[in-house]
Amino acid sequence: MSFSPLVKQLIDALTCLPGVGQKTAQRMALHLLERQRDGGKHLAETLEQALRDVGRCQSCRMLTEAELCALCESPRRDADVLCVVESPTDVFAIEQSGEYRGRYFVLMGHLSPIDGIGPEDIGIDTLLERVIEEGISEVILATNPTVEGEATAFYITEQIAKQGVFF
Repeated sequence: MSFSPLVKQLIDALTCLPGVGQKTAQRMALHLLERQRDGGKHLAETLEQALRDVGRCQSCRMLTEAELCALCESPRRDADVLCVVESPTDVFAIEQSGEYRGRYFVLMGHLSPIDGIGPEDIGIDTLLERVIEEGISEVILATNPTVEGEATAFYITEQIAKQGVFF
């Protein structure tokens, strides 16, 4: 069966989401159009607003609508300890444990020379500046256990070790 051009465009747009293939996107699109038009409108409005208003925290690079995220603004966080992660998803996972009380730095990726992603592309220079300027005494590297994640952790370790910071 062939869908109308606009329905096909909606299906194709939904496939940009992680884990959503053609069949799942088709089910989602048809559900929104057949049974959840109000939900679809709300989704579109919220998505548009989030894309317009959500940026990065100036300190940790977490996603937020404000200059500083709630984690960086909290006086209850240990400002001497910094956990370096690859993505906001990693922050959410660590926060769900309820055990970590330090601050974060979100790289928004990992080193990948094959893909042309170097230290400057993931903010390692900003990370180093923050460690020095804020007098961070301990850095926890929580990069993913992949080749790229391990390479990123190794590179950061080499750079920060020059500053006398504890790992």
